[in-house]
Amino acid sequence: MSGQLAAALLGGLVADGQVPPDQAPILLATAVAIVASLLQVGFRLVRRQKVEPMLWLSVLVILVFGGATIWLHDETFIKWKPTILYWLFGLILLGGRLFLQRNLLQGVLGAQIVVAPRIWEQLLWLWIVFFVVIGIANLVVAFNVPTDLWVNFKLFGLFGLTLVFTLGIGIWLARHMKGSA
Repeated sequence: MSGQLAAALLGGLVADGQVPPDQAPILLATAVAIVASLLQVGFRLVRRQKVEPMLWLSVLVILVFGGATIWLHDETFIKWKPTILYWLFGLILLGGRLFLQRNLLQGVLGAQIVVAPRIWEQLLWLWIVFFVVIGIANLVVAFNVPTDLWVNFKLFGLFGLTLVFTLGIGIWLARHMKGSA
């Protein structure tokens, strides 16, 4: 069923016009992710809302890696997408610190969170390291387990790890916020 649907929807988008049945689920999921990303940006533009740079970056990465996955019907590209995205986020934060001498996290969150400069620096480096580690974790899982398990890890594992990390950071930050006990 998914093979026929993938062939009907994506046949013209793959290099040889053929959608291998074993690749149909990942190619369909990739196409849905691309469409959803474009709709998200389109919705914001229609409503005349700002599209944040990180969303533009995310859409660009899904278009490039998702497009390569569909065109070449090779899941390797989509498996790299989360890692590339996480590493780009880490590089942006690192580049801000090294080349602009700015803490980009503080620039974005400084109005909502009041902590000492050393806490901002620690927070910056914690996020940089997190993005590197989670990118590595994605690659380890992506290329050592079957694709259907990787999809579950990507959807639930990476989200869960990010949620746990963010909650931990929130608890840690609460102890250092100015005006807190």
